[in-house]
Amino acid sequence: MAKQLDYQTIREIFTRFRAAKAEPKGELDHVNAYTLVVAVALSAQATDKGVNKATKDLFKIADTPQKMLDLGEEGLIEHIKTIGLFRNKAKNVMKMSRILVEEFGGEVPSSRAALESLPGVGRKTANVVLNMWFHHPAQAVDTHIFRFGNRSGVAVGKDVVAVERAIEDHVPVEFQQHAHHWMILHGRYTCTARKPLCGTCLIRDLCAFEEKNIV
Repeated sequence: MAKQLDYQTIREIFTRFRAAKAEPKGELDHVNAYTLVVAVALSAQATDKGVNKATKDLFKIADTPQKMLDLGEEGLIEHIKTIGLFRNKAKNVMKMSRILVEEFGGEVPSSRAALESLPGVGRKTANVVLNMWFHHPAQAVDTHIFRFGNRSGVAVGKDVVAVERAIEDHVPVEFQQHAHHWMILHGRYTCTARKPLCGTCLIRDLCAFEEKNIV
């Protein structure tokens, strides 16, 4: 775990991220708030590419909670059986869909607490939906962000909630909306777990990581 970086350094890091990719996007395909919640819930312990492949045809026929209920659990399983933990995820999607219909009028709620009350929806999923669909600067901390935040010194914390708070506290407000996307993409493709690509990293000179992999 590195020491928390200072304001000017963090500002320069995100200035570079923004210059490289002004409008970073999440990599899960979706057509509305409901399909986004389903996609993120399905992505636990699975790749975005695998989820997108499974939901390509699914979302053509079940893009609302009621349509998902009409499809049924076995019908859903047929679409997502290539994804890890698919049976448990299918149960949660069906339970979530029923609650959305019965308690939220078929609409995805826009508060973290309400989202987290849904089966299969944790804090990270709730934050993804708040950020990507409702444009609230929520920070969805996954393994990539946790690793990059602590390794670089951008957002230091012992657990995901602490890192989430560190992003909110230390990243300048003008970068907050896209902060977690920049960090996820950097952690996924550059600041990788085993052999980070420090030689081609655009923030190498600002990063606090002492064991840089320079090749």
